[in-house]
Amino acid sequence: MTDAGGEAAHLPDEGLMDVGAGLGGAWADGATRSAIEDFVGQVTETGGPDFVEPADRVAVFDNDGTLWCEKPMPIQLDFTIRRLAEMAASDTELQQTQPWKAAFEHDLQWLGAAMVKHYHGDDRDLKLLMGAVTQAFDSVSVENYDARVRAFFNGADHPTLGRPYLDSGYVPMIELLRYLEANGFTVYIASGGDRDFMRPVAGRLYGIPPERIIGSALGLSYREGADTTELLYKAAMDFFDDGPEKPIRIWSRIGRRPILSVGNSNGDLPMLAFSGQPDRPSLRVLILHDDADREFDYVAGAEQALEQAREKDWTVVSMKNDWTSIFAPVDT
Repeated sequence: MTDAGGEAAHLPDEGLMDVGAGLGGAWADGATRSAIEDFVGQVTETGGPDFVEPADRVAVFDNDGTLWCEKPMPIQLDFTIRRLAEMAASDTELQQTQPWKAAFEHDLQWLGAAMVKHYHGDDRDLKLLMGAVTQAFDSVSVENYDARVRAFFNGADHPTLGRPYLDSGYVPMIELLRYLEANGFTVYIASGGDRDFMRPVAGRLYGIPPERIIGSALGLSYREGADTTELLYKAAMDFFDDGPEKPIRIWSRIGRRPILSVGNSNGDLPMLAFSGQPDRPSLRVLILHDDADREFDYVAGAEQALEQAREKDWTVVSMKNDWTSIFAPVDT
């Protein structure tokens, strides 16, 4: 397995599909696949009534639960709790204070529940967690953080799937990224996760460069020394890129409305709603986790999104029925 520094080394087929070719073999034939292919054909048909210029073919994707696995906890949370447990190991007071207590005791239930509560509008535990996250990397340089992320991915495995985190991306979604790029789309990630946690591995996993990663961010400070300059993380969030913040950050970074958006949770609703305009075609896609055998089966945190998808006739992707495979084979 190539390490986290090997940019784009593990993509399912470096040769992009021919323009006009359909989605890859990880997508089952059916209404979902047809909806995506029909939309792409619609906006790329030169001279057609719904033709969209390539510059305006912007697609945005959530990351956790949309491009890679987010259960039993988001991958970034695993990275962070290892750091919190490390801090608590030398501080008995932290061992009795949440969320360091949960990290030190490896209490995944408390940590997972904090995210589910967030999706339902209760951010009390999430605020505790986010406060700890800001302290965990206070005064760490961006280069040092990058190195920590790469080291984590080079050695960390998914706790239940029996595969490295670097092999926990969804093959059908990676095929979709390549398909869109082959048809003139520019693809961005717009995630509630930390942008600087995704940037070191997004090229390796998805073929997406760092400048097209939109995510949450810690505050930064600039320090200049005699022979060097540094950017250091502050013990405070700059912004949390979830819910209504997603459209704001998408516009701030891109300056265009997406015409295609893909998410999987209630936190993605504003991003999905923001995509498209009355005078321009759009496609909104929601990933449904309904395959307990190959991944996970859950709707917690996606109830409102699924309801709106039904009401507004958005495209819902069933992992169980629409994907012939979910993950790439792992080398043994």
